Parts: sequence; C-alpha cells; structure tokens
Amino acid sequence: MLYNFLLNFVEYFSFLNVFKYITFRTGLSVFTSLFIVLIIGSPFIKYFSTRKILNPIRNDGPSDHIIKKIGTPTMGGVIILFGLLAAVILWGDLKNIYLIFCIYIALTFGVLGAYDDYIKIKFNNSSGISSKLKLLIQIILSIIGISALTYFSDYSEISNLYFPFFKNLIINLGWFFIPFGVFVIVGSSNAVNLTDGLDGLATVPVILVAACFAFISYVTGNIVFSDYLQIPYIEGTGEISIFCGAVIGSCLGFLWFNAPPAKIFMGDTGSLSLGGSLGAIGIITKHEIVLAITGGLFVLEAVSVMVQVISYKMTGKRVFKMAPIHHHFEKKGWPESTVVIRFWIISIILAMIGLATLKLR
Repeated sequence: MLYNFLLNFVEYFSFLNVFKYITFRTGLSVFTSLFIVLIIGSPFIKYFSTRKILNPIRNDGPSDHIIKKIGTPTMGGVIILFGLLAAVILWGDLKNIYLIFCIYIALTFGVLGAYDDYIKIKFNNSSGISSKLKLLIQIILSIIGISALTYFSDYSEISNLYFPFFKNLIINLGWFFIPFGVFVIVGSSNAVNLTDGLDGLATVPVILVAACFAFISYVTGNIVFSDYLQIPYIEGTGEISIFCGAVIGSCLGFLWFNAPPAKIFMGDTGSLSLGGSLGAIGIITKHEIVLAITGGLFVLEAVSVMVQVISYKMTGKRVFKMAPIHHHFEKKGWPESTVVIRFWIISIILAMIGLATLKLR
C-alpha cells in the first residue's frame, strides 16, 4: 500500500527510486514486522494472561513438560500475523497475484487456527476441532487459492514440477497440479503444526526456510540470475521476498517472547498459517522439492507421527516412546533445551543443503 503510494512521486523525488529495489523493501519488511511484534508482544501477552487465554497441555506428555507449560498463554500467532501482514501491506506490491496468494493462505489458515485454538481454550482440552473437519477446511481453502492462482497467473508452465540436481527433468502435472498443490500446502501447514511442541522449536526452522526462500524467490524472479542458475524464470516472484522478509521479522520478534522459558505459544493460529505460507511459497517459486529439503525437520516430525499411528494400528506397538519425535527424545531424558538446539542444528544443515541444490544442476 505504502509502496504503491510512493511510486506516484518517483518522478518528483528521485531518491524514492530506492523503493523499486526488492532487496531494499525486503529489508524494510524484516525490520517493520520485527519492530511491530516487539512493540505489541508484551501488551498482547498481558491481555491473554488476564483473559485466561491459556494453552491446554497434553496429559500424556512428559511430566516435567506438563508442569513447565501449564498456565502459558497461547494464540501468539495473532501477534505474528499482525506483524507479517502489516509489513507486507506496507512494502509489498499488492497488485502482484503471487503476493495476494500468500496473503490469502496466511490469513485463512490463521483464522482456521485461531478457531481451533478458541475451541481448545473454551473446552480446556488439547484436541480442538476434529482433525477430519480441520483437514477438510484446509483442503477447501487450498483448492480455492490454487485454482485462482492457476487462473490468474501469467506463468504458462505453473503446473510443471522441477527436480533439483536434474536441470532437464521436468514433469508437467496438468490438472494434477491442483491436488499436488493442495498436498504441499496442507502437508506443510500440518507439519509445522506438529513441530510446534517445544519453546522455539518451530520458530527458528521457519525463519531458516523463509530466509532460503527469500533468496530463491528473488533469483527466480530475476531473469539474469535464474538463467545463470538454470532454474525457471517466473516474472513477479521476486515480490515474494518481501513476504518472506515479513515472516522472518515477525518470527524473530515472536522468538523474543517464545524463547525458553516461553512467555507465549504461537498456537495453531501461528503454526497453521506459517506452515501453509511456506507451502504456498514453494508452489509459487516451483521449488516444492527444495521446500521438503530445507524444511526437512518438519517432514521428519510429520513422518514420525504417521509411522507411529500406522505401526500402532497394524501391530499394536509403538515405534517411538511418543510422537511427534521431539517428545520421543524428551521421554528418553533429553532436556528440552537440548532437543530444541539439536533440532535447530539439523534445520541449519538442511537449509544449506537446500540452497546448494540451486547450483548443483
């Protein structure tokens, strides 16, 4: 909004040309979202605590986990979304279809997560709305968004699936692109949601993935860099760097309050929204597989739950002491801080591997 307004005065004030640079606006997006979250964080936490907007804890979790987490406010995703959307609206080009798509996913999935958090708080249990209903709503929201993206996008090869390491391996998914896109967005959303079980555990990996895709979206939207790296050039995707910058800034600000011991949890409001947004970014930049690599920690957490459920239903035995897998290590006696920091290290390594795929073609 502010960006579009300032463009009207470029011919009168030449110094405003700096706002045409995506890198400059990405930096502004990072600092704007960071500043907003830091400013509103404490008042929100105080308000949530006063109104007893507290996080229900799983009764089957580690005993010390239950003791430490009880009484901590939730729905901190509201703070993240506020900072994120404010920064994007200020510095993004709101005429860009890819940016609108990301805003749509972040907002709708955030509202769904907020409703889920509300049900948990109202009935004081950790289940929320039924998993089947939640999944159905996620699928419907994704279908609407991807269908609109496919219709309005000027990129004729949006249904292509590109493989890292193989520059000539391209599969045109055709109409299967829509269910594939739904799988990416819904899968990413729920994977981040499953990871968000310890203080700061999901926040830092989200920042790392967003940082990787800030770079990927920039080079994908730049014809010179995309040609050099031999990746698809998609005009307009550079604008997604502003969105990624807003994710980074808002999550950094939230981490200030979410660092152990957490003063607030992001809840489904934040995790569903952030996860869905990462999935949307992966689809837009045509780097869905790279998303699975950089966000490998989220994949690991989701797979651990699926393995646990399938194993228990088929054999009556559990593979892990508890799923998602971060709770397995807690049950084994690892301190929470050890689990979190080691998982962060894994995320850093995976992020570097993901970026390396851009050149290894």
